[in-house]
Amino acid sequence: MLSPFAEGGASSNTGSVIIETRGLRKEFKGFVAVNDVSVSVKRGEIHALIGPNGAGKTTFFNLLTKFLPPTAGQIIFNGEDITAEKPAQTARRGIVRSFQISAVFPHMTVMENVRVALQRNLGTSFYFWKPESSLSLLNDRALQLLAEVGLEDYADTATVELPYGRKRALEIATTLALEPELMLLDEPTQGMGHEDVGRVTELIRKVSANRTILMVEHNMSVVSSIADTITVLARGAVLAEGPYAVVSKHPKVVEAYMGTADAASQGAH
Repeated sequence: MLSPFAEGGASSNTGSVIIETRGLRKEFKGFVAVNDVSVSVKRGEIHALIGPNGAGKTTFFNLLTKFLPPTAGQIIFNGEDITAEKPAQTARRGIVRSFQISAVFPHMTVMENVRVALQRNLGTSFYFWKPESSLSLLNDRALQLLAEVGLEDYADTATVELPYGRKRALEIATTLALEPELMLLDEPTQGMGHEDVGRVTELIRKVSANRTILMVEHNMSVVSSIADTITVLARGAVLAEGPYAVVSKHPKVVEAYMGTADAASQGAH
């Protein structure tokens, strides 16, 4: 386990496979939500998972984080088979997920939210009887994380008062506080206006330095601008994979997901 104050970062073998699935399958009473999906995510990249509604993207994320057990197949993380692990075991390995719906404490300040996340690394998450002064050693790291996501001026603001896009930035800060080796971002720009989408897109680009990100995202303008590799799912199966320039021209992808080339270029959802 890294020091709770260490910088997040990938190891020197950038470009190696950090996580892969082999023939991953999930059935729900006869309905196949994920169908023989084999995907490799390279260390240090932003890897986007796209596809129409019902393509199996969220189910795939739930399999990776062990909220669902697979019907068949394997999940390999850093060369180890983690298919049968529990969610807590997987999280301790450094696979940290940010959910579609903002998962922060609304009535705490921005700083307090980040400190709570930092406490998990110290093993003091539930030491509510400790004096607040004992947590002061976390302040410097919390402020560092807030600066990384552009929230240093909001440290003492109640989270409930933050605009939606800033709340998502705070959620990314709390995710970074857990020092993820692999960040899973689930629809990070969903429900945002154009200005917030741009801000969060640049934030993801910034925090991806020396980190690995696997993201589910509908906004094609976001995906095209920051993703190194794109995997397209349709009806639970991999339809295509590669850089945006290749995937966006794949005939089956255009038909199944993007509609028309013009729509895709405009960032159609």
